[in-house]
Amino acid sequence: MNAPRTRVLDSESTEIIPPLNSDADGLTTQFDPSYLRRVAVEVALEASQLIEVMRREVVGPEGHVRVADVKSSAVDPVTEVDRASENLIRKRLQEEFPESRVLGEEEGESSTKHARADLLWVVDPIDGTVNFIYGIPAYAVSIAATVAGQPIAAAVVDVAHGLVYSAAVGHDALLHSRQQWHRGEPGQRLTVSHDEDSLHTALVATGFAYLSQRRAVQADLLTSLLPRVRDIRRLGSAALDLCHVAAGRVDAYYEHGLGPWDHAAGALIAARAGAIVQMPELDVNSSEGVQVMAAKPAIARPLLNYLEECVPGGVLAPVGES
Repeated sequence: MNAPRTRVLDSESTEIIPPLNSDADGLTTQFDPSYLRRVAVEVALEASQLIEVMRREVVGPEGHVRVADVKSSAVDPVTEVDRASENLIRKRLQEEFPESRVLGEEEGESSTKHARADLLWVVDPIDGTVNFIYGIPAYAVSIAATVAGQPIAAAVVDVAHGLVYSAAVGHDALLHSRQQWHRGEPGQRLTVSHDEDSLHTALVATGFAYLSQRRAVQADLLTSLLPRVRDIRRLGSAALDLCHVAAGRVDAYYEHGLGPWDHAAGALIAARAGAIVQMPELDVNSSEGVQVMAAKPAIARPLLNYLEECVPGGVLAPVGES
């Protein structure tokens, strides 16, 4: 088996924008990460407001939102709210950056006539759709601006709690309330836990796939890891899991088989907060089963070593396209 295509992000590797390809005139497009962060936050907040409004309009008497369709399996749902959120995000991003491309979970990659290869937005309109359907307050809008395959600005909005996580290369990862952001207040600097704990005392988050054959293998891995850590948390939103690593609420997070929209924004936020992050390249599909991991430095190597021991090569239960 070929080695999975991954990259490692940390605070040092996210200090500068990665090298860009030259355009036809031999020039290189320059991007302002702080401005990209602002755009990502503003658009994510607008989408979060739409999600809140639409949920109130469509929720049933039992408190659930109707499923409009399914994707990879019968338990991988999409709602009309997911689609409306992504449509709004695409429209706003391409109004602001007409030559950029957008890769979204629901509609794939845009093929704008004048799109350039330099700037790619990676978007999850609702990360945690099952939580959203059931009314569990753990779902988010995730937007990352990426260049040369690396996130350079990111926003994750925790819709139910009105929290805004954001980061940009060369700048701190920040946490704002929705009100703090709108008032222009500086926000709280995010940092991973710096306790010199061992893996044995670590609180580790994880998640599970929607495909039964992969879930069975993920369950085996979990039962093997559980006796070796303090405890496990399963939130149901990869973007928020990564932000919780950034905020020091959990010590680490791992999962296999995410799509790029699940991890692109959260990976940068965690890295800028001091985590060691292993992420697949952005063109790696969820079907490939490649590992995502983020951890505070004190336990990153022990956790990576254990995961490698259990899942050689970092690829778990790859499957064909469904």
